[in-house]
Amino acid sequence: MNNDATPPPPFNPSSCAACRALDASDGMEDGILFSSTISGVPNEHWLWHTLRRAEDRTADRITVFAGSMRFVYIHAIWFAVWVLVNIGLAGAGWEFDSFPFGLLTMIVSLEAIFLATFVMISQNRQAQRSDLRSEIDFETNLRAAIWTVHVGEALGIDADHVEGVVGHALLAARQQLEKTDVRSRPGTAAAPPT
Repeated sequence: MNNDATPPPPFNPSSCAACRALDASDGMEDGILFSSTISGVPNEHWLWHTLRRAEDRTADRITVFAGSMRFVYIHAIWFAVWVLVNIGLAGAGWEFDSFPFGLLTMIVSLEAIFLATFVMISQNRQAQRSDLRSEIDFETNLRAAIWTVHVGEALGIDADHVEGVVGHALLAARQQLEKTDVRSRPGTAAAPPT
């Protein structure tokens, strides 16, 4: 069991051939693969829910409600009743906000200010969640790369050959994407398939 208070043992890239291959992958064998050990793949949903505060949950709920058709229907009915009452269709004496409905305008403006704030809070939280997800993806990818090199080394696979094949495949994929992008642009003639 790894305790976070105790530092991990010093990294020795000469301890195995796979570690030497990983160390050399950045262009120099300096004993530096990564800044810290990774103990496990975190669960993004669990981390996210432990970080949320009550204010954040409230802002998220309000944003979800404001982005629903129920919100639209409630406001359509509210505006219709407000206008009908204040133009006198509900009976004499009920009018409290005559045309051009200054009170309604002020209320709607205040509501828009608060809703815009709640939407921005939710967007900021989504950006934070995206950053957290990216960090977890990076850790997972790093772990997979290290395990892959070690498995390849154990199987006697030439790492330079595999990297050459990967580089060739990536180049071909990028060239195919560039061809697709050129064909999909408006005003460009479609090139015959090759």
